[in-house]
Amino acid sequence: MPTARAFFDQWYPPLVRSLRARLGDADLAEDIAQESFVRLLDHAPRNPKAWLFTVAANLVRDHSRIAQGRARHLALIGVAESSAVADEPDAALVRAEAVDGVRAALATLTERDRTLLLLHHGGFSYAEAAARLGIASSSVGPLITRAQRRFARAYELLPQRLEEGDAQHASG
Repeated sequence: MPTARAFFDQWYPPLVRSLRARLGDADLAEDIAQESFVRLLDHAPRNPKAWLFTVAANLVRDHSRIAQGRARHLALIGVAESSAVADEPDAALVRAEAVDGVRAALATLTERDRTLLLLHHGGFSYAEAAARLGIASSSVGPLITRAQRRFARAYELLPQRLEEGDAQHASG
C-alpha cells in the first residue's frame, strides 16, 4: 500500500464525489469520507480501496437508517400530539393512563434496560446503543429482547400492583 498520505490524496476526492452523488449533501459526504479514512487507519485491510468504499457505503446506510428512525419517531410524536387535541376527552384520558402505565412499568426496570428500550425505540442503531452503554454491539439485540420481556411482564402486572398499593394505602 502506498503511504497513507498518498492513498488519501488519490482516493479522498473520488470517495467524496461518490458519496455526494448518493447523499446530495456535500458536508455529510465529507464527514462520512473522513470517518471512513479514520476507520481505515485503525485496520490494515488487504484491499484498502475496496474496504474504504465498502465502509463508506455502510456508513451511508447506517446514517439513512438512523435518519429514517428519527423521522418516524418525530412523525409519531406529531401524530400523537395532533390527535390528542382532536380527540374526545375520554380518549385523551385513556391515552394519558396508558402513558402513565408505560412510565410506571419503565420505572420498575433497571437503568440499562430502560436506556436500551428508549434508545431502541428512538431509532438508534445497535452500535450507538452499545457505545452509549459501554457494551459489545453483539450484545445489544439479546439485551433488548430481554428488556422487552421484562417490560411486558411489568406492564401486565401493573393493575395488580396498583390494586395492592391501593389496599396498603387504605389500610395504612
